[in-house]
Amino acid sequence: MTSYLIKGGTVVGPTGAAAADVLVDGETIAAVFAPGRGPEGVETIDATGKYVIPGAVDAHTHMELPFGGTAASDTFDTGTRAAAFGGVTTIIDFAVQRYGEVVQDGLAAWHAKAEGNCHIDYGFHMILGGVTDEALKAMDQLVNDEGIASFKLFMAYPGVFLSDDGQILRAMQKARDNGAMIMMHAENGPAIDVLVKQALERGETDPYYHGVTRPQELEAEATSRAIWLASVAADCPLYIVHLSASKALEQVAAARDTGRNVFAETCPQYLYLTLEDQLGAPGFEGAKWVCSTPLRSKHESHRADLWRGLRTNDLAVVSTDHCPFCMKDQKELGLGDFSKIPNGIGSVEHRVDLLYQGVVDGKLSLARWVETIATTPARMFGMYPRKGIIAPGSDADIVLYDPSGRTRISASTHHMNMDYSAWEGWEIAGKVDTVISRGTVVVQGNEYKGRKGHGRYIRRGLSDYLV
Repeated sequence: MTSYLIKGGTVVGPTGAAAADVLVDGETIAAVFAPGRGPEGVETIDATGKYVIPGAVDAHTHMELPFGGTAASDTFDTGTRAAAFGGVTTIIDFAVQRYGEVVQDGLAAWHAKAEGNCHIDYGFHMILGGVTDEALKAMDQLVNDEGIASFKLFMAYPGVFLSDDGQILRAMQKARDNGAMIMMHAENGPAIDVLVKQALERGETDPYYHGVTRPQELEAEATSRAIWLASVAADCPLYIVHLSASKALEQVAAARDTGRNVFAETCPQYLYLTLEDQLGAPGFEGAKWVCSTPLRSKHESHRADLWRGLRTNDLAVVSTDHCPFCMKDQKELGLGDFSKIPNGIGSVEHRVDLLYQGVVDGKLSLARWVETIATTPARMFGMYPRKGIIAPGSDADIVLYDPSGRTRISASTHHMNMDYSAWEGWEIAGKVDTVISRGTVVVQGNEYKGRKGHGRYIRRGLSDYLV
C-alpha cells in the first residue's frame, strides 16, 4: 500500500484524543480528517475501537553494549525487531567513546553495528568516556555534521566511564556553546565503590546488596551536583537519565521551579518494581533485576513520587535503558559477588504497554501517556515534528492500540534475545495491535511483517526545549 486511510479510530496526541481518520501517502502522513471526511476509493485499515497514536520513541537503549566482560544480548537486529512488536518505531541508542579513544572512531563503530540491521529508525547519543581537548572539539563536529546533539557523561563507574567535576564542567560549557544536551548518569561512583567493598568484606554478596550499596542519597547528591555544575556552565541543558528515587526527583523539581534547563526521565522498572520484591528474590534470582540506578524500597514513597513527577512534568520522558543480559553465562558472572553482575534490564518491547497500564490505573491521562512515550522524547532530542506526532508531513510512524486487548508478558512469548523476562507473568489491560513504520506495516496482530534494514539513521537537530 502506497496510500491508505486509517479509519474509525481515536487519534491521541499530546493535546488529547479525538475521533479522526488518518491518510498515509508513501512514508508520511498526508492529512488528518474528521471521521468519514477522507477520500473515497483508497485502501483502508480499520481502526474501530482502537487508539491511533504516534509510534513510540525510546530515547535510551543499549544494543550490543559491552559491559562487565560481556555484551548486551540484543543486537540491533533482534532489539529493534522486539521494539517494533512493542509499538516502538524509533530508538536512540548510545555510541561509546572510552577513555583514550577518538570520539569519531567510537561513533563509526556503532554505525557499523547498526547499519543495515535495524527494523525501525534509529539515532545515536554519544557517550564521552574521556573528556579531552580533542573530545570537546569532536562535540562540535558531531552536532554540526553527524546529527548528534546529546552527550552522556557518568558520575559513576570509576576507571570505566567516570568523569570528574572539572571534565563535566568543560563538557557542559561546550554544550552551552553548541546547543547540545548533556545527559547525566547521576550516582556518586567513588562513594558507591566504598560501600560495595565494605559489603563484600562483610560477606554480603547477594544481588539484594547491589541496591543497598547504591543508596538514594548518592543519586540525589550526584543529581544536585550535576544541576549546580550546569548552572556554572551558564545553565547548560541537562537531562538526568534513569531517575529512580524521591530525593533525586526533589533536586530536579527544585531546579525546574526556578526555570532551569533541567529535565529527567524515568524507566518502567522504577515505576513498578522494588528492592525487596525483585532484587531481594531468593538465592541468585534477584540478579535478573540488577540495574543502575537500582530498584528502590517499597517501604518508601519512590514509586508514587515518580508517577506524580510524570503528571507534573518534573519527569518528562519514560525510556527503558534497555540493556538486556541472559541469566546463563551473563548475569551468572556475578554468582558470589553482586558487583560482577552485568547491569541491565530488558524492556524495549514492553514500555508502551506498561505505561498504558498507568492510564488504566488512573495514574496518567491518555494524552500524557503519548507525551511521555513519543512526543516529548521526539521534541527533547531534535526529531519533532518528523517523529512523535500524528500530523500532516510527519513520518507515518503509527500504532493502533487496542484498549480492550490483553497483553501477558513472558520469556516464552517476548521477542527480545533474553532467556528470562523481568516482567514474567505481568498482564496489561491493553495491546499493541498494528505498528506502522514510515508507512510500512511492520506488525499486524501477532504477525511480523517488517524486515531487517528497513530502519534508517535519523540525523537529529537540537532540542525543542532549549532556552
